[in-house]
Amino acid sequence: MPDRLVVLYRGNRPPATALIERLADTVYATEDELPYLLPGADALLAWVTITPAIREAWPDNPEKAPRWVHASSAGVDSLLFPALVDDPGVVLTNARGVYDRPTAEYVLGLILALAKDFPGTWEHQRRREWRPRPSEGITGRRVLVWGTGPIGRAIARLLRAAGMRVCGAGRKARTDDPDFGTVHGSTALSAALTEADYVVLAAPLTEDTRGMVDASVLAAMKPGARLINVGRGGLVDEEALIDHLAAGRLAGAALDVFGQEPLPARSPLWDMPGVMISPHTAGETTSEREALVEVFLDNLTRHIEGRPLRNVVDKRRGYVVDETRPV
Repeated sequence: MPDRLVVLYRGNRPPATALIERLADTVYATEDELPYLLPGADALLAWVTITPAIREAWPDNPEKAPRWVHASSAGVDSLLFPALVDDPGVVLTNARGVYDRPTAEYVLGLILALAKDFPGTWEHQRRREWRPRPSEGITGRRVLVWGTGPIGRAIARLLRAAGMRVCGAGRKARTDDPDFGTVHGSTALSAALTEADYVVLAAPLTEDTRGMVDASVLAAMKPGARLINVGRGGLVDEEALIDHLAAGRLAGAALDVFGQEPLPARSPLWDMPGVMISPHTAGETTSEREALVEVFLDNLTRHIEGRPLRNVVDKRRGYVVDETRPV
């Protein structure tokens, strides 16, 4: 049994706490309590991940730092601070696999909502206006999914099943990918950008991907295309996006993640035509919490028994590396 497991939570503790407590000496910490409870812990379950609290509470003495940190999220960018990354004795795992299908369903829903102008329909309903009008189809429309990890692959499979023409963007170009068909290298995207009706961002936030969708990328996109971001807000230069939306070069955007969360009330994105905003919930479902705990309990059992953990993050790259599938 681990000497001590700290569970960082905010608002609600994870479900199945009795199962966790049977396997580990468990203490629960809010973000304010974490600096007092983290030093000396054997493991940390980061039930909350998008927070600076873990970095700020991390012990200065490496001997007092946890040997294992599990993130209840797919993205781990907020955990990649030097003290954790540079310590070879700290293993970082994540919830890879839990969010794949839910996020793919969300992206399909966003594409349908944009193509069919559901926001406009709801606004006409609110005003009690009868406004018949045609809508766009999605069959045959081109989609570029930027990010070829498990979430990007789930998105590609579902959009293909809906009749869309999908390709990918990743670090390694190839033409025989089982889910994307063609994957464009991240340094040669111009042709794919000019052809895509939708560009979907599903990449992790790393030093290589931060700000990857800048003014030049937005300018290369097909006029009238739409941008969907279910990755991380830091992937996009928001000011450049606002400029391109205001100029009418893009037909719209669906944004689930932002550089600053919550999105400030002063942001122009709230009121821009053709823009849909959601509060970082693309992968959340009513059964998500139970699925997250199942992944953690499996890893906790492995940790206790000394077996290899699932979903070990390459701390230098910032994501789980699957050697059987290039990214």
